[in-house]
Amino acid sequence: MLAELTHEEILRYSRHLLIPEVGLDGQKRLKNSSVLLIGTGGLGSPAALYLAAAGIGRIGLVDFDVVDPSNLQRQIIHGTSTVNHLKVESARSRMLDLNPDIQVEIHNQPFTSDNAFSIAAEYDLLIDGTDNFPTRYLTNDVCVLLGKPNVYGSIYRFDGQASVFYARKGPCYRCLFPEPPPPGLVPSCAEGGVLGVLPGTIGTIQATEAIKVLLGIGEPLIGKLLLYNALEMSFEYVNLQKNPNCKICGQNPEITQLIDYEEFCGIPGYDHNERAGGYGWDISAVELSTMMANGTIPFLLDVREPHELQISAIDGAVNIPLGALAARLSELDSSRETIVICKAGTRSARALELLLSAGFKRTKNLQGGINAWARDVDPGLPQY
Repeated sequence: MLAELTHEEILRYSRHLLIPEVGLDGQKRLKNSSVLLIGTGGLGSPAALYLAAAGIGRIGLVDFDVVDPSNLQRQIIHGTSTVNHLKVESARSRMLDLNPDIQVEIHNQPFTSDNAFSIAAEYDLLIDGTDNFPTRYLTNDVCVLLGKPNVYGSIYRFDGQASVFYARKGPCYRCLFPEPPPPGLVPSCAEGGVLGVLPGTIGTIQATEAIKVLLGIGEPLIGKLLLYNALEMSFEYVNLQKNPNCKICGQNPEITQLIDYEEFCGIPGYDHNERAGGYGWDISAVELSTMMANGTIPFLLDVREPHELQISAIDGAVNIPLGALAARLSELDSSRETIVICKAGTRSARALELLLSAGFKRTKNLQGGINAWARDVDPGLPQY
């Protein structure tokens, strides 16, 4: 039996109650529904706010990060007052301020193969607000194996995608993307940037799809992939078909339990607090500064995009963007000690792998990138 609405809730949701497709019974269904949000960042922020406002009775938040000033350009559930606070706690506080009648459960931990089933099992639907492929494939596989809808969204620069992957009624994420892209081929938003309002558009679409699925109204994006371009203000749709040979939802599934998704994708799903390059191939900003102060001047190779140099740069560094590095190796001297630099150490770690494989043995990665240099050596440079 569905829990009844209080008089206060009837007033709060009165605009919903006036819609025939929702009405009193539909609002009761929302009150008795539960949604798990994987990520409380760009996509999770608008989705969480609108689900809370809509009266979803129980909302779970999975994240293990803290609020950073660079998040506030797009992660609107957080604010300046919650910088350095746990994202799940910041989000919960804002959601309960918006609607104290809901229940918000927080899971301050990475979403992994070890805990995914236990976290997701008690929710009706999952919303994928992740920003990496290992967690995206994990979220899909959890939903398929548990028989739950997966409301998907992704963003990059000016482009966004959304769909509802529900293996019981249509294709799953693996039907569309059987294999992840090669490591490093698709940059993250932290590396390539994102228009601040874009996750608001896609995250709100995800919230809309979740509400439609929970209410059983309209035509959810099951079997459709929505493609949005903010520059053109265009919406396009691609019809998707269930793959009978899909490894997890096909006729003869090979995947019957969760796997190691970081190994499958070849990249980490979250920060393990390990050195980016590892195995002695990193150098800290302080170590590099000391080296240079002692008269040892290495070749500084900056693999960021040219427009990033307008934000911050280290004097004397030579810029060869990561995408052009393989074609320009002849410009480098393999006998000279080389330090590779990017924004935060991720692209430079990939450049390091390329250089090492090409025989550049006297090469190291600036751990934490130019942001670490700005933080620990030259505070006159901005961090971004």
